[in-house]
Amino acid sequence: MTIDETTAAETAQNIDVHQLAASRLAVTDQRYTKTRRTIVDALHASEGPLTIAGILVFSDELAQSSTYRNLAVLEEAAVVQRIVVSDDFARFELTEDVTGYHHHHLICEGCGAIIDINLPRSLEQQLDKALSDQARNVDFTGTHHRVDLVGLCSDCH
Repeated sequence: MTIDETTAAETAQNIDVHQLAASRLAVTDQRYTKTRRTIVDALHASEGPLTIAGILVFSDELAQSSTYRNLAVLEEAAVVQRIVVSDDFARFELTEDVTGYHHHHLICEGCGAIIDINLPRSLEQQLDKALSDQARNVDFTGTHHRVDLVGLCSDCH
């Protein structure tokens, strides 16, 4: 793929993310403001979940108080998901169905670091089947799954 093709693909993906965010916000009678778009851009550009401080670094135009409020609105509209770790700072990322990126997390309970991981397709399929079987046993209808492995990163143990 050429640089121009890569840029075009990234632009198309950004448009899709922004269109999805705007449509989800509209369902909750919210507008897709410049601040919300900047937050989505920051989360989309990151290589992993971000703290609010990490989001604020992305743009000088973001204020901490409005970022908190806007993250709550984006979370309610299922654009953003909050990942709670053992420290006082939650991390945020775009939801899987917005990005199309299914992954799991390794969460360090020492420093709060979060590492995105991908499981082999065969293991994902086995996990899906096992979870579906367990859900069916208790008459539960699952929509998706998330797996977070909590422990200590190499810097903390």
